[in-house]
Amino acid sequence: MSELLALRGVVEATPEAVSAVLLDVRPGGRSPIAVTGTIEETDIGDQFEVVQDGSKITVAVDRAARSVTIEGAWWYRGVTSVEPDDRGSLVRFRMFNIAQGNGWAVRFVSRGPINAAPREFAALLTRLGTELNAKAWVD
Repeated sequence: MSELLALRGVVEATPEAVSAVLLDVRPGGRSPIAVTGTIEETDIGDQFEVVQDGSKITVAVDRAARSVTIEGAWWYRGVTSVEPDDRGSLVRFRMFNIAQGNGWAVRFVSRGPINAAPREFAALLTRLGTELNAKAWVD
């Protein structure tokens, strides 16, 4: 597994408040990264699979670590986390290549997601700030 991208930003709200919104990722949830699609199981736990646009996405919420991991396709893992910061909360997004074999192809298929990630991350911070009535920005 190799890290492809790391982004960070600040939300002027407590880590508890930010993570309460961010970790609500089930379909219909308040999180800006809430998945859409059909849940593949009936468990209401913090690890589940969703079929979205014909692809299976695995989602794992770690409430103790205040993080969400989303895996999809054959190469992608995105981890979004919240941690305390003097300004409120530091939100981090990290994108990883988790391809088994054929990892060389990731540099081609990841180009679009890597290029879109900064814009999407800024939008995530804006939505968190709006939801929490707090200032938010890319750090």
